[in-house]
Amino acid sequence: MSRYQQEDILRIAKEEDVEFIRLQFTDIFGMLKNVAITVSQLEKALDNRCMFDGSSIEGFVRDDETDMFLYPDLDTFEIFPWRPQQGKVARLICDVYRPDGTPFEGDPRYVLRKALNHAKNMGYNFFVGPECEFFLFHLDDQGLPTTTTHEKAGYFDVGPVDFAENVRRDIVLNLEEMGFEIEASHHEIAPGQHEIDFHYNEGLITADNIMTFKMAVKAIAKRHGLHATFMPKPKEGVNGSGMHINLSLFDGDGKNVFEDIKDRKGLGLSKTAYAFMAGVLKHVNGMALLTNPLVNSYKRLVPGYDAPIYIGWSPYASRNCLMRIPITRGNGTRVELRSPDSAMNPYLALAVILESGLEGIEKHLELAEPVKKNPFTLTKEERKKTGISQIPNTLGRAIEAFEEDPFMRKVLGEHIYSKYLEAKKEEWREFRAQVTNWEVDQYLFKY
Repeated sequence: MSRYQQEDILRIAKEEDVEFIRLQFTDIFGMLKNVAITVSQLEKALDNRCMFDGSSIEGFVRDDETDMFLYPDLDTFEIFPWRPQQGKVARLICDVYRPDGTPFEGDPRYVLRKALNHAKNMGYNFFVGPECEFFLFHLDDQGLPTTTTHEKAGYFDVGPVDFAENVRRDIVLNLEEMGFEIEASHHEIAPGQHEIDFHYNEGLITADNIMTFKMAVKAIAKRHGLHATFMPKPKEGVNGSGMHINLSLFDGDGKNVFEDIKDRKGLGLSKTAYAFMAGVLKHVNGMALLTNPLVNSYKRLVPGYDAPIYIGWSPYASRNCLMRIPITRGNGTRVELRSPDSAMNPYLALAVILESGLEGIEKHLELAEPVKKNPFTLTKEERKKTGISQIPNTLGRAIEAFEEDPFMRKVLGEHIYSKYLEAKKEEWREFRAQVTNWEVDQYLFKY
């Protein structure tokens, strides 16, 4: 059931002294965009009559297909609590439509909606709980971000060792005012690194919440004179930032279909859960370009920094595997995918993850045996013998895996698939042409 009708939003905007509304949408690379309007234009926007130039958005349309319309999702109306209290600023997350009234196939939100509809047609509702990590760094004298932090805090440290305790508190309070249910917040392993977890929710709501979360964290950090970054590996020699994703399916009666107390394997998991996991693991290499979309993403996925690099699953809540089963059962039964990072486009990544799991269910895919030993302690020969393979270790390898898996094209559609692939190939080409400081330090004198 919808939270708001048009008249509700118009009334709230008037009562709350809202002056500006940001009509937000996301490009195919996960960058949040917006068209800002004044409250005098709100009724026009709510009637789906706000137009923008789609050719200005990378990966959207050609110059001869410029006109696009923003259709606000009324349930996403929120007032930014960190903005001025007189002449307030609100937002509406929008779907992108063509002038003929059809959804734009290049809109990432549309891709996720299609996947969610597929799940509903199978009798499932998809729920997701993210664990969002980020760094807080100082700004330089010009107000530009650095990778400098003066603190030395580590995992779960508290103030005064944790300098950013009050920043996290401010972030949490603002998010709660926007309707988030925050489950936990704490300092992470690396100096300057933090994690905030919010309650699981339906897939589209969670994707919207991830985009809102990143925007809020950056805005509030800036108020404290800091820069928040979701770059996967901003500093060498320390842990990178991931975004572990907890996945579950519920039926129409609100029962978690991943749970089965009669499970013959003794894990309390259903055949549906095992097949879903098999589907995700089948396509995990192909989806790496979406879950880990940057050159920098693969600097995080290396041994020794608490990030998974080997394909496998563990029923023992092991954090060394790509996929693990947290110990909670009942409606909390879930699968945790540990490879994604916060640079991903949540709409596209969640769509591919969901469709992969649904394929596993539809085709009754068999799940491989669990990984019973820490794959990092096994030799190359032992890993080969037990069938443990490695996920792509560079953006180039991820591009190859993406192209080799036709399922990616099927889920994303031709428009996003081709535009996204073209951009990532260019990113990889540009990176390969760079000469880094490391290379100069290593080779200039020797050769």
